[in-house]
Amino acid sequence: MIQDDDIQDDDGGGLVPHPDREDILSEVHARPFAPIETPRRVLHFAFMTDAAQAAADREALARFCAERNVPAPGRAAKHHRARFAEADLRWEQHSEFTTYSWELPSTGAPPFQPPAARPPTAMRALPQPGPHLVSIDLHLLRETKTLDLEAIFDPASLAASLVDNAAAIAATDFQAGVDGFVRILVLDRALTPSRSGALTQRLLEIETYRTLALLGLPEAQRIAPSVRRTEEALVRIASTMTATEGLAADNALLDEMTSLTARLESEAASSNYRFGASRAYDNIVQQRLAAIGETPHAGWPTIAAFLARRMAPAMRTCQMLQERQADLSRKLARAANLLRTRVDVALEQQNRDLLAAMNDRTRLQLRLQQTVEGLSVAAIGYYVVSLFGYLAKGAKEAGFLPIDIGLATAAFVPVALLGVWAAVRRIRRGHSEDG
Repeated sequence: MIQDDDIQDDDGGGLVPHPDREDILSEVHARPFAPIETPRRVLHFAFMTDAAQAAADREALARFCAERNVPAPGRAAKHHRARFAEADLRWEQHSEFTTYSWELPSTGAPPFQPPAARPPTAMRALPQPGPHLVSIDLHLLRETKTLDLEAIFDPASLAASLVDNAAAIAATDFQAGVDGFVRILVLDRALTPSRSGALTQRLLEIETYRTLALLGLPEAQRIAPSVRRTEEALVRIASTMTATEGLAADNALLDEMTSLTARLESEAASSNYRFGASRAYDNIVQQRLAAIGETPHAGWPTIAAFLARRMAPAMRTCQMLQERQADLSRKLARAANLLRTRVDVALEQQNRDLLAAMNDRTRLQLRLQQTVEGLSVAAIGYYVVSLFGYLAKGAKEAGFLPIDIGLATAAFVPVALLGVWAAVRRIRRGHSEDG
């Protein structure tokens, strides 16, 4: 039976932890909501950053904090909060972007006054991490009956709803003003600081991830003409395949189709990440919309309804283009396989014809060889008989041959021919066995 004393913690050495255990356990506590007191103003920025830019940005922020005697982010930190003289900073790094959220005290003036013409002084002292993508001016105020949302936002694009179980009103028109900021107004009806912090962060994430999701649309628009040209080329090649014959024509079509496939796969490889990221960001937007718990307010469309009408078509465009690429890749593969089959069949036909021609030439060579062998037997037999005639003449003159020379020579002719024929046959059989 296992006793409690038999199980020791990691420090005791009883259990060897997985190398990622600490990161996994801390992930659920990453980026916690920070309480926010009403009234408050938040200026939020997002920058696209790769691995090198993210590392440089973390080092720059660490130096900036150290110079001001403020706790700096750790060497591998992905999020950090710091309090400066003029504002509180919430810094976060994600897979391909970095955000800065500056919480500023509200002056009690009307919403978004004074205009957020530029970032806080502390932000301007930091180097820009990467290409700027998002600027949000979020104002958290107490609800008053005198605020007219139509006077603050564009009525044609205004989305307003009750959120967080009607504890607040959230309104925005998703338009960047002359200062470059997208404005979001949150009117506090019955929020606690913790609920205000959670709601504020979710609204900032909705706008941030909405913008990131739409990065797939320019990519889709860029490659759409190329995909269309590839589709038209495939139709033309398929039509040509039914009207042409011959190995040369099929090889030309196969080369063109290989080039089309290579270009399509190159475009798909470069765009699949962007389309996949857009789909993931859109899912996060939908999750955040569900989390804020919207209900209609004063007849205005909710934020979810507005985004469904304005953002969903762009997402469908990205999805449709990615599906077109995948479908076109399958069609090109099938057409290429068909062409390769035609080329293989044509090559087999050529090889069969070549083998038949080689067989005919071999047969002719065999006949010629047999003819030459016959002539060789006759020629060699003639020389052998001639030599025998000289031998018989000498033997006659010496008295060793009792019969007539002509008779002896005539009798030797069949023997000579038979012997030569047998010798040639033996030589040919020996060559056949060696082969």
